[in-house]
Amino acid sequence: MKEATKKTRYSDAELEEFKAVIEQKITIAKEELNTLAASLNVSNTNGTDDTGVKHQAMEDGAATLEREFTNQLAVRQRRFIDQLEMALVRIGNKTYGVCRETGNLIRKERLMAVPHTTLSMTAKLKQY
Repeated sequence: MKEATKKTRYSDAELEEFKAVIEQKITIAKEELNTLAASLNVSNTNGTDDTGVKHQAMEDGAATLEREFTNQLAVRQRRFIDQLEMALVRIGNKTYGVCRETGNLIRKERLMAVPHTTLSMTAKLKQY
Protein backbone atom coordinates (compact mmCIF):
# COMPACT_ATOMS: atom_id res chain seq x y z
CA MET A 1 0.00 0.00 0.00
CA LYS A 2 1.30 3.43 -0.92
CA GLU A 3 2.09 5.77 2.00
CA ALA A 4 0.39 9.17 1.83
CA THR A 5 2.82 11.97 1.20
CA LYS A 6 2.75 14.82 3.66
CA LYS A 7 1.79 18.14 2.12
CA THR A 8 4.68 20.61 2.55
CA ARG A 9 3.15 23.71 1.00
CA TYR A 10 -0.12 25.07 -0.30
CA SER A 11 -0.87 24.69 -4.02
CA ASP A 12 -0.60 27.64 -6.37
CA ALA A 13 -4.42 27.79 -6.56
CA GLU A 14 -4.66 27.90 -2.75
CA LEU A 15 -1.97 30.59 -2.63
CA GLU A 16 -3.99 32.66 -5.11
CA GLU A 17 -7.03 32.29 -2.85
CA PHE A 18 -5.02 33.51 0.14
CA LYS A 19 -3.59 36.34 -1.96
CA ALA A 20 -7.06 37.60 -2.83
CA VAL A 21 -8.07 37.60 0.85
CA ILE A 22 -4.90 39.44 1.86
CA GLU A 23 -5.20 42.03 -0.91
CA GLN A 24 -8.78 42.76 0.17
CA LYS A 25 -7.64 43.16 3.79
CA ILE A 26 -4.84 45.50 2.69
CA THR A 27 -7.30 47.68 0.79
CA ILE A 28 -9.60 47.96 3.81
CA ALA A 29 -6.68 48.53 6.20
CA LYS A 30 -5.26 51.31 4.01
CA GLU A 31 -8.67 53.02 3.89
CA GLU A 32 -8.83 52.88 7.69
CA LEU A 33 -5.27 54.21 7.97
CA ASN A 34 -6.13 57.10 5.65
CA THR A 35 -9.16 57.92 7.81
CA LEU A 36 -6.99 57.89 10.95
CA ALA A 37 -4.34 60.05 9.27
CA ALA A 38 -6.98 62.51 8.11
CA SER A 39 -8.39 62.81 11.62
CA LEU A 40 -4.89 63.54 12.92
CA ASN A 41 -4.44 66.29 10.33
CA VAL A 42 -7.72 68.06 11.11
CA SER A 43 -7.29 71.03 13.39
CA ASN A 44 -9.74 71.48 16.26
CA THR A 45 -12.49 73.73 14.92
CA ASN A 46 -14.24 73.71 18.30
CA GLY A 47 -11.77 76.03 19.97
CA THR A 48 -11.77 76.79 23.67
CA ASP A 49 -11.24 80.54 23.26
CA ASP A 50 -14.57 81.40 24.88
CA THR A 51 -14.29 79.10 27.88
CA GLY A 52 -12.65 79.58 31.21
CA VAL A 53 -9.02 78.63 31.79
CA LYS A 54 -9.95 75.55 33.85
CA HIS A 55 -12.28 74.17 31.18
CA GLN A 56 -9.84 75.02 28.41
CA ALA A 57 -7.08 73.01 30.09
CA MET A 58 -9.41 70.03 30.53
CA GLU A 59 -10.55 70.17 26.90
CA ASP A 60 -6.99 70.58 25.64
CA GLY A 61 -5.94 67.56 27.72
CA ALA A 62 -8.79 65.48 26.35
CA ALA A 63 -7.90 66.51 22.81
CA THR A 64 -4.26 65.56 23.39
CA LEU A 65 -5.28 62.18 24.81
CA GLU A 66 -7.59 61.54 21.85
CA ARG A 67 -4.80 62.51 19.42
CA GLU A 68 -2.34 60.14 21.11
CA PHE A 69 -4.89 57.32 21.00
CA THR A 70 -5.59 57.96 17.32
CA ASN A 71 -1.86 58.04 16.60
CA GLN A 72 -1.42 54.67 18.37
CA LEU A 73 -4.24 53.22 16.26
CA ALA A 74 -2.56 54.55 13.10
CA VAL A 75 0.79 52.98 14.10
CA ARG A 76 -0.91 49.62 14.76
CA GLN A 77 -2.75 49.83 11.43
CA ARG A 78 0.53 50.59 9.58
CA ARG A 79 2.17 47.58 11.28
CA PHE A 80 -0.79 45.39 10.27
CA ILE A 81 -0.47 46.54 6.65
CA ASP A 82 3.27 45.79 6.73
CA GLN A 83 2.56 42.27 8.05
CA LEU A 84 -0.03 41.67 5.32
CA GLU A 85 2.42 42.87 2.68
CA MET A 86 5.07 40.49 4.04
CA ALA A 87 2.50 37.70 3.71
CA LEU A 88 2.21 38.58 0.02
CA VAL A 89 6.00 38.22 -0.27
CA ARG A 90 5.75 34.75 1.31
CA ILE A 91 3.03 33.87 -1.19
CA GLY A 92 5.34 35.01 -3.99
CA ASN A 93 8.16 32.77 -2.81
CA LYS A 94 5.71 29.95 -2.00
CA THR A 95 6.54 29.75 1.71
CA TYR A 96 3.20 31.19 2.83
CA GLY A 97 1.36 29.06 5.34
CA VAL A 98 4.42 27.21 6.62
CA CYS A 99 4.92 27.60 10.39
CA ARG A 100 8.27 29.27 11.11
CA GLU A 101 8.65 27.20 14.31
CA THR A 102 7.48 23.71 13.37
CA GLY A 103 7.89 23.74 9.58
CA ASN A 104 4.41 22.25 9.27
CA LEU A 105 1.53 23.78 7.33
CA ILE A 106 -0.66 26.20 9.24
CA ARG A 107 -4.32 25.19 9.04
CA LYS A 108 -6.25 26.92 6.29
CA GLU A 109 -8.94 28.09 8.75
CA ARG A 110 -6.30 29.88 10.83
CA LEU A 111 -4.80 31.54 7.76
CA MET A 112 -8.22 32.77 6.67
CA ALA A 113 -8.84 34.24 10.12
CA VAL A 114 -5.30 35.62 10.63
CA PRO A 115 -3.77 35.78 7.15
CA HIS A 116 -0.53 37.41 8.30
CA THR A 117 0.33 34.73 10.86
CA THR A 118 3.60 32.83 10.65
CA LEU A 119 2.83 30.40 13.48
CA SER A 120 0.58 27.38 13.73
CA MET A 121 -1.68 27.17 16.79
CA THR A 122 0.63 24.52 18.24
CA ALA A 123 3.62 26.87 18.03
CA LYS A 124 1.58 29.86 19.21
CA LEU A 125 0.36 28.02 22.31
CA LYS A 126 3.94 26.98 23.17
CA GLN A 127 4.80 30.67 23.48
CA TYR A 128 2.67 30.99 26.59
